[in-house]
Amino acid sequence: MQLQLPEPSYDALCASRSLQTLIANDIRHNSGWISFSRYMELALYAPDLGYYSGGAAKLGKDGDFTTAPEITSLFGATLARAVVDLLPMTAPQLLEFGAGTGKLAFDMLTELAALGVSLHRYSIVELSGELRARQQQMLKDFPQVVWLDHFPSAFAGVVIGNEVLDAMPTHLVVKTEHGWRERGIGLSARNFVFREHLCDPALVAQIPEADTLPVGYATEVHPVGIGFMHSLAEILCAGFEESGQGSAAILIDYGFPAREYYLDQRDHGTLMCHYRHHAHGDPFFLPGLQDITAHVDFTAMATAAVEGGLELLGYMSQASFLLEAGLGDLLLRTAPEDGRRYLPQANAVQKLTSPAEMGELFKVLVVGKKLRLPERFVRNDRSHRL
Repeated sequence: MQLQLPEPSYDALCASRSLQTLIANDIRHNSGWISFSRYMELALYAPDLGYYSGGAAKLGKDGDFTTAPEITSLFGATLARAVVDLLPMTAPQLLEFGAGTGKLAFDMLTELAALGVSLHRYSIVELSGELRARQQQMLKDFPQVVWLDHFPSAFAGVVIGNEVLDAMPTHLVVKTEHGWRERGIGLSARNFVFREHLCDPALVAQIPEADTLPVGYATEVHPVGIGFMHSLAEILCAGFEESGQGSAAILIDYGFPAREYYLDQRDHGTLMCHYRHHAHGDPFFLPGLQDITAHVDFTAMATAAVEGGLELLGYMSQASFLLEAGLGDLLLRTAPEDGRRYLPQANAVQKLTSPAEMGELFKVLVVGKKLRLPERFVRNDRSHRL
């Protein structure tokens, strides 16, 4: 079926065609087949051509999707309030992965300054040159912000990751009459096509009761995300060894625990693409010009963190986390009588917290080393579901 989506510019179309050629050559150099994870890696991160490494706007009204920091500054201000509770137990520094336009960092730093909280450093790990340039412009008045090209070797402080895990390349697997197969990418005469391949049993190991799922069941598994969590654990454990100070990582994303992720009825997985605020399911549409994501398996992420030496500090809905962190109080900084200013903010809070919007689909996973969450967060904890 032909997708009816907005037409790209001539330059964007040329860039996408260049990326298609690069991916096709990679397939040819690998005996006619690559994993979907490899395809997603190239589509999103190939130098100068991938979705996150190219020059197109990604976020906001002119991009392809909108994240919570773009909806309202109250999101970052609320997250800053949560960080304030943690900083006395760790070092006065933050580390953010995938900072988008820099709006979340801007709002957090603005709120921390208003509260009189001084940070030694706010580090950002950003792979996209275009987004890094936007962040540098957005954050030019905050001299404590520095940019990193890769994980630091050790870190003590608070780590922030908002919608980072969903953008990590994922493998696809499908259950056939002959067992589980990996669904990767091959070439037809003119297009990319799905082709099945022998499946490493380790890819299926994270799926609960995989043997009971029906033939034809297709889903994602997340070794790259698991690797990220192992690396995160490594730097936080190293930070504790060096400084004696604990750390926490707050990871906010859409997803489910494993037993909800791999339900019988979710038999086509969660893979989704975003192009000009249109959501669709074709990952081969204009590679490099659209985002490709999958929901997060929070059980796999939490398990990887614990395997790496961290503690599971909390797992809860975005709504409960933000409300316990003080989102409602921050909203009331604007007088309800001032309808022109208050109503847009109230609508944004509704979007962030409503079960029908982002409040329930988005979850907050908090892991850490030698640190604990304030009691008010623990009362909404759902770690037992992981």
